[in-house]
Amino acid sequence: MSIKTIDEAGSRSEAGASLDYFKSHLREYGMLVALVAIILFFAIYSWATGRPTFVSASNLTNLFLQNSYVIIMAIGMLLIIITGHIDLSVGSLVGFIGAVGAVLMVLYGIPVPLAVVICLGVGAAIGAIQGYFVAFLRIPSFIVTLAGMLVFRGLTFMTLGSSSSISPIPPSLRALSTGTIPDFLPVLGLANSATMIIAVVVAVAFAGFAFAKRSRKANLGTVHEPQGFFYGRVALVTLAILYMGYLLSTNRGLPNVLILMAVLIAIYAFVTTRTTIGRRVYAVGGNEKAAKLSGVKTERIVFLAFVNMGVLAAVAGLVFFARVGSATAKNGTGLELDVIAACFIGGASAYGGVGKVTGAVIGAFIMGALNMGMQSAMQLSIDYQQLVKGLVLLAAVSFDVYNRNKA
Repeated sequence: MSIKTIDEAGSRSEAGASLDYFKSHLREYGMLVALVAIILFFAIYSWATGRPTFVSASNLTNLFLQNSYVIIMAIGMLLIIITGHIDLSVGSLVGFIGAVGAVLMVLYGIPVPLAVVICLGVGAAIGAIQGYFVAFLRIPSFIVTLAGMLVFRGLTFMTLGSSSSISPIPPSLRALSTGTIPDFLPVLGLANSATMIIAVVVAVAFAGFAFAKRSRKANLGTVHEPQGFFYGRVALVTLAILYMGYLLSTNRGLPNVLILMAVLIAIYAFVTTRTTIGRRVYAVGGNEKAAKLSGVKTERIVFLAFVNMGVLAAVAGLVFFARVGSATAKNGTGLELDVIAACFIGGASAYGGVGKVTGAVIGAFIMGALNMGMQSAMQLSIDYQQLVKGLVLLAAVSFDVYNRNKA
């Protein structure tokens, strides 16, 4: 056999191994491919219809800003779903926390840091109350949080009183949701050079960590990802980071809320994959009885998952309040649907025990890209938007059920 034939056979073998690996990890990578496909579809559609602005700096900034609170809550909702439960009250809780924050900061003049701490405490208390009913009294989470949805919406009306809305919000809080980092390194001639420099650092760090992780696995003999697939994945993610950084640097710069999201994503990704409590969360969702027999305090895990959800819903409520610019009784209406859909679309199982933080984030971006594409690119009415999102959610859950039955 000639050298050329051997090289061709090796290339085909590598390509086949990469394809097999992708198929075996379809839950993990399928939604990322779907996100790229959605963005490309709307980009091509907007270009073909004479409005080539879908993939632009302003749209990318809006995608981050408009989905920040959904992503923050999706992280908390993921832990709830992994334990085998659900929380339908998060949308109403967002509105209630926004109303509490508005009353504290606007009407009573309480300093923003203190008001934020109080709001987070209220969120934790609400999560603890709901978690107690679910974890210790064994009332189904669907019923408890459905009641919470109604209760907190009513409390929002009561908190606002006769005021249809409360505004304006303090500038320091508004900067959290709509502000961007200052250009502290204006050396590249861009609108915000600091953003591009940060993107380069993040891209290099990502590639470095990826290669270091693969090297550790190689030393232990536990490398399963084909080399070609690994190189392609790292290259695509690195280029995506650099391209997004460039787009943002040509506009207003890196949104402050994106930094908050990145910190939360990093923390919860570490907790769910590298800590004992993270493994116990998956154990409870996978088989609660087996986890209990193994010494896991399952009630405490479920209780803490709801407390965590309450705190993150409070954070999202403050971000939402800051972005909208006022507190109204309708704030947060329907957000629970987008949050739950983001988790399921991102690969979480409806049966519990399965899901990743990165998957929930990708699912949230899929929902955001669909919303933005259908509104700005296709200019569809709200009824068609709801129809498409419902079908996407049904397809994601059906895919999960198919994989479960196949296994």
